Amino acid sequence: MSEMTNEKVSESYIEGRNPVIEAFRSGKTIDKLYILDGANDGPIMTIKREAKKHDTYVKYVSKERLDQMSQTGTHQGVIACTAAYEYSEMEDIFELAEKKGEAPFVYILDNIEDPHNLGAIIRTANLSGAHGVIIPKNRAVGLTSTVARTSAGALNYTPVVRVTNISKTIEELKKKGMWFVCADMDGEIMYNLDLTGSIGLVIGNEGEGVSRLVRENCDYIASIPMKGDIDSLNASVAAGVLGFEIVRQRLHKK
Repeated sequence: MSEMTNEKVSESYIEGRNPVIEAFRSGKTIDKLYILDGANDGPIMTIKREAKKHDTYVKYVSKERLDQMSQTGTHQGVIACTAAYEYSEMEDIFELAEKKGEAPFVYILDNIEDPHNLGAIIRTANLSGAHGVIIPKNRAVGLTSTVARTSAGALNYTPVVRVTNISKTIEELKKKGMWFVCADMDGEIMYNLDLTGSIGLVIGNEGEGVSRLVRENCDYIASIPMKGDIDSLNASVAAGVLGFEIVRQRLHKK
């Protein structure tokens, strides 16, 4: 389960009906809404319409859950989780690659739920020279304050783009000359693959891995050789191992 759902409300949350409506209308990015289950009065319906318009993920919860999350005690049946950082546009990734004179290199995260994993992967992406990170809008953690802290400043330098559909995004990026490799223990040993060029590294959900549709859209499936007694790595560790294999191959090719 995502640790975000167990966090105390921080500066990246907005409580109350009017504040949430105003946040939507002012253009503030809202990653996720917690709404009292069964609430259907006028202001709540307005919030639901705004959420649908902005493709915001809505989670219906009990009053006890909202009370537990609330710091002000005046949530009025709704709490919005806002982005601690602004999201970038896809063009920002390609502009950064062009500025550095490098073939584009991105991390694509298929429904990462743990904010500490997301923050660690963004940090790894920056240190491995990736030009950006792509995450889905729904069923995944966004740029919360915990993610920002865990990234250790990498969010200031690494563009993070949110998209509606990861599979369609991969298809669109293939038209730009990119190819994609996903992490899966049933794949080819990563040392046997050519991981150079314009590349996207796909990392799956902590529990379920890369989803079937996303996996089918990838050009290669890479596995990390392991010698221990358990059969999988933490998502952020796997991202680091594969990411730096890409770094090694890029350096070797120069």
